[in-house]
Amino acid sequence: MLNTIPSDVRVVEVGPRDGLQNEKTILDQQLKVDFIHQLVEAGLKDVEATSFVRADKIPQMGDAVHLFDDVKARVDISKNKLICLVPNLKGLENAIQAGVRDIAVFTATSEEFNKKNINATIDESLERISAVCEEAKKHGLGIRGYISTVFGCPYEGKTSLKTMMKLSEKLFDFGAYEVSLGDTIGVANPVQVKDVARELLTNFSLDKFSLHMHDTRGTALANVLSGLDEGFTSFDSSAGGLGGCPYAAGATGNLATEDLIYMLHSMGIKTGVNLDKLSEASTFILSKLGRKSSSKYLLAWQSKRN
Repeated sequence: MLNTIPSDVRVVEVGPRDGLQNEKTILDQQLKVDFIHQLVEAGLKDVEATSFVRADKIPQMGDAVHLFDDVKARVDISKNKLICLVPNLKGLENAIQAGVRDIAVFTATSEEFNKKNINATIDESLERISAVCEEAKKHGLGIRGYISTVFGCPYEGKTSLKTMMKLSEKLFDFGAYEVSLGDTIGVANPVQVKDVARELLTNFSLDKFSLHMHDTRGTALANVLSGLDEGFTSFDSSAGGLGGCPYAAGATGNLATEDLIYMLHSMGIKTGVNLDKLSEASTFILSKLGRKSSSKYLLAWQSKRN
């Protein structure tokens, strides 16, 4: 039995950005706009919409400016957080011109991962983030921080809790309202989640953090339960389980939002999400990608509907 069961949990939907960015198929812009609109209509108030990156580097996100223009016409961004990832000042400039109100910045606890992912050391990544955040604050933008490889790195293996603490403090100092802690390669276990929580509690309140668990090895929901027990009340997930694990060929990646919502609702925890509408949105986008879902709940829902 859990010692702590919150009455409400906040779910941050990452499918349109983190999910689709890791899918090989590049979707038409309007399909992505429809998908984001359906997710918001399902009750998801925090949605990663896109990433303002170079189109030649990540073609799946190459339409960010035009996509966000279209999304604004269908989603009230004053009532919903449509979070957009920005890697640098140029990305931020484009995001501001598009009317973005909420951004995300990112780093990792692993030097090697940072070098391979963004061609920068940890300290160099913090310099970039600092410059982005300073400019973002001038425009009144909300800032969400991401820390990758908190639970393990594909290159270095075990990573440092002290580095996680240092990075969290830096991101809050830069102006982040929240930090998302990523199980980038899906190696976390429930005891490790407790260790992370207890380290954080030496200097922070857990309501300033979100857990971003991957289901690569089938432990994501167990890790969420461990996080709930420790006091986390915010979790990232991806509709239909969109996105794979780029460091494990053929493996699933993101925790499916449907599986997370079903578990939370069955425990009496409120999320504000309509599970049927969410399942319809996921079914829609998966059909356009031409693939099945990794979500156990969604597969059962689709079977029952058919």
